[in-house]
Amino acid sequence: MAASCGDGQNTRPSKGVSRILLKLESNLAERNFYEAHQIYKTLSYRLSNQKKYDEAIDLLYSGSCRLLQSQQIESGADLAMSLLDVIGKLDNDKRAGHIHKLTTIHELIPPDGQERQLFICKAIKQTKTSSHTAGSPELHGAVANTLWKEKRHSEARYHFLYSADGENCGRFLIELHHSSGSNPHEVDLFITQMVLQLLCLKNASTASVTFYAYVDNHPDVVKGPPYLLPLLNFLCFLLSAVNEGKLAVFTILCEKYNFSLSRDPLYKAYLDKIGQNFFGLPPPKNSGGLFSGLLNSLFSGLDESEDLPYSVSQDAPSTSGISAQSPRILASSDLD
Repeated sequence: MAASCGDGQNTRPSKGVSRILLKLESNLAERNFYEAHQIYKTLSYRLSNQKKYDEAIDLLYSGSCRLLQSQQIESGADLAMSLLDVIGKLDNDKRAGHIHKLTTIHELIPPDGQERQLFICKAIKQTKTSSHTAGSPELHGAVANTLWKEKRHSEARYHFLYSADGENCGRFLIELHHSSGSNPHEVDLFITQMVLQLLCLKNASTASVTFYAYVDNHPDVVKGPPYLLPLLNFLCFLLSAVNEGKLAVFTILCEKYNFSLSRDPLYKAYLDKIGQNFFGLPPPKNSGGLFSGLLNSLFSGLDESEDLPYSVSQDAPSTSGISAQSPRILASSDLD
């Protein structure tokens, strides 16, 4: 495994704790992992009850990493969940300082088991704030890049959507287009869907960086602007209109590019939401009905369950085209 972590022990333990730590090291050296796991749990519980949260966090982080690196997946993941419980007792600003620990543990947990899904779902919830209701963008970005490296494209795409890493998101989409077996003429559809969804989440800056990272580096895109593909020109103008808050330009763009936008029936719904987000437009009057129900089902995402909106058992990207990347990609709460 590529990920690594230090022991995390930043404070000098008391004499009593020092003796326990010596016993812990002895058990680890003898590969008595069950006993080591019990010591980690007992000592971290004591430290947490004494409100020595930093010491408890360091201990659990070190223990989780060491057990996971020793292929003790269940025990290591259990300590990781305990780590999240302690981090949850901190103020939001202090939680942010431990994001790197969570991303390291995520990389160490094998991708095909439920332990990773349970851990990252809980970690995301622990990093939610009033300004980041879907969890820390830094955490999402790090997780996305790990999943991208593992070629778990559907999962990576979901986390890139909630990250602030537009540069890597754009480059990831290039690989996704090439690996999915899609028609070369769909090169514009991959970036259009992502940019519109990012704008639905009010993340205009990441949408812009993602767009230019994609069009500037994709070998099948003739450099612009202007671009040969109409949807790419539309996105270029749309991002400018959003940045400048020009409602008239937005309205004209939707009219002039109506034919190209008809290639995906969801584009209209995305643009309705973008109009509300950035130009103060009211929701469409005919927002109910069958199409609305379909849209809501596509937009369902993280909720109060312990599940992420994708299957952890998938080990290859879909090759059925761009529509396969649509289901359950946006949380309905993020669109309100």
